Amino acid sequence: MNSSDAYPRDLIGYGSQPPHPRWPHDARVAVSMVLNYEEGGERCILHGDAHSESVLTDIGGDPLPNARNLNVESNFEYGSRVGFWEIMRILRERGVQATIYAVGMALERNPDVVAEIVESGFEVACHGQRWIDYQFVAEATERADMLRNIDGITRLIGRRPVGWYTGRPSPNTRRLLVQAGGFLYDSDAYNDDLPYWTRVGGHAHLVLPYTFDNNDSRLQRGGDFATGDEFYTYCRDAFDWLYRQGADGRPRMMTVGLHGRIIGRPGRIGALVRLLDHMQRHEGVWFGSREGIARHWIAQHPASAGHP
Repeated sequence: MNSSDAYPRDLIGYGSQPPHPRWPHDARVAVSMVLNYEEGGERCILHGDAHSESVLTDIGGDPLPNARNLNVESNFEYGSRVGFWEIMRILRERGVQATIYAVGMALERNPDVVAEIVESGFEVACHGQRWIDYQFVAEATERADMLRNIDGITRLIGRRPVGWYTGRPSPNTRRLLVQAGGFLYDSDAYNDDLPYWTRVGGHAHLVLPYTFDNNDSRLQRGGDFATGDEFYTYCRDAFDWLYRQGADGRPRMMTVGLHGRIIGRPGRIGALVRLLDHMQRHEGVWFGSREGIARHWIAQHPASAGHP
């Protein structure tokens, strides 16, 4: 392949010379706890969709075309009725900073959840107006949903969101959010353990990679983990490895993805408690919101300093 050919993927990244993040308090690892709030914004006949959601539920099976799936709806409702509250209580009791990935339609349907999030002071990042796959959604529709998600969070939470994560983005998503303006970062990437700069439409843009591996989604029916203990063991091992890297002068970032309807179940929630116990027994761990991590990175490693 000719070196002058434009290839849209970056397979190199930081390579053998990642920058030292200089985390606050000289932390060995920055931990980002993320609670996804999606319940009430998923695919559903009641929302004008052709079928109920078929992923990230404990129900399994193929979608029911043109029919409500009451089991799926009820499974999602557990997240908003019970699981969300369990997770928030645990995070707040421990003084752990977290980020809420908020689906706009879901927030609009639950004022009690909105009030709890506001009281917590947690960062609220956009998670799309709907929790659907935007891969083949028309650009104009995606833009309109994006603007409604921004406006809804600003109105309900009282502060404009500065972070974005679709989860199932389209090829247009990153360009559209840069055009919308006002964002410090997006997290629709899984390709690094550190934030990095990229260019979008001639503008420098910060990416904070998210995670599919340190994520309770692997506990759903047919997932990789059968029990909370397997989730705990995997995340503990990831933390221990990154903590050792930090001790050797290579601090990194660790993200843990949570969902009320998944880890919030009684047979799983103890795994989150054990994981936080393990992390908080260690010195030199910074629990930061994704906004806090982004602002730190911008200050320590600005785009103009030899980055794209």
